[in-house]
Amino acid sequence: MSRSLVKRGFVQYMSAARIRENHMMRLNYISSVSALKEASSSSSCVEAVHLSENCIRRMKELECSEPEKKLLRLAVETGGCSGFQYLFQLVDHTTNPDDRVFENKGVKLVVDNVSYDFVKGATIDYVDQLIRSAFVAENPAALSGCSCKSSFMVKL
Repeated sequence: MSRSLVKRGFVQYMSAARIRENHMMRLNYISSVSALKEASSSSSCVEAVHLSENCIRRMKELECSEPEKKLLRLAVETGGCSGFQYLFQLVDHTTNPDDRVFENKGVKLVVDNVSYDFVKGATIDYVDQLIRSAFVAENPAALSGCSCKSSFMVKL
């Protein structure tokens, strides 16, 4: 008889402990979700794609020489030596419904919605070097990349 009372008491004790543990896990989950929502709502300006002064200057020069091509389009595609590569194109005013347009001092950068997830918070620059002149991305989401900055790797 005493053995069954001890066993029943132990089972009740363990059930109460599990209920407390589940309650604490639920509270931790709720606070984590609310912190994540707060962080994502406050970081929207950080997630813009920025244009450097060199990029703006070069785009204004190109607009003078090719007035029909006014937008710089950035896309990300698979390839390159690191897994993904940037694709920069000068395009006309046409944008797609899923495009995001970023503007600074009259210069517009267009990024499609899929590529945007790879370049959130990046800064687009224009470099003029002996070996090449090109638009490049300084991407905080890139874990690594090639030395020419045309391809990158992201954490999946």
